[in-house]
Amino acid sequence: MLLGADDVRRAISRIAHEIVERDRDLSSLAIIGIRSRGDVLAARLRDAIRANENATVPLGSLDITLYRDDLTRIGYAPIVHESALDFSVDDKVVVLVDDVLFTGRTIRAAMDALVDYGRPRAIRLAVLVDRGHRELPIRADFVGKNVPTKPSDDVRVHLTEVDGRDEVELIARERVSA
Repeated sequence: MLLGADDVRRAISRIAHEIVERDRDLSSLAIIGIRSRGDVLAARLRDAIRANENATVPLGSLDITLYRDDLTRIGYAPIVHESALDFSVDDKVVVLVDDVLFTGRTIRAAMDALVDYGRPRAIRLAVLVDRGHRELPIRADFVGKNVPTKPSDDVRVHLTEVDGRDEVELIARERVSA
């Protein structure tokens, strides 16, 4: 196990503090989670900021299914969920939230989806786990834990709201040569 429940809680608390330190004008801040675990983490970050700063930050969730560059690989009938953005992203500092940063392709798709809703002043990225192996020039601004992995490894994030427990585990797999 890479992170237990207390580690996840501490990482979220630390990231919330780092977000506020970076962007002190909370009136221009918005937090948007990438479905399906990024939105859970985004809600926790919003709650931590509310508790620490006594300020309410707009919260949204983004479904990126139709923006993925591997859409044809995941099937002909992908399940598309609704994005929930009931505020304008124009001129906001948007913190995109995801559970794991790997190749960067999910984040690229999320940025493409986000700009369909408007023009943020800035987009920042918060992730619970950064595992490396980028294929695109994307980096996280706020990271819960950097984890060295092999490309064939699997990092699984479990969150209470979805899975009944908080933990992050690394599943080591040997790459099979073709």
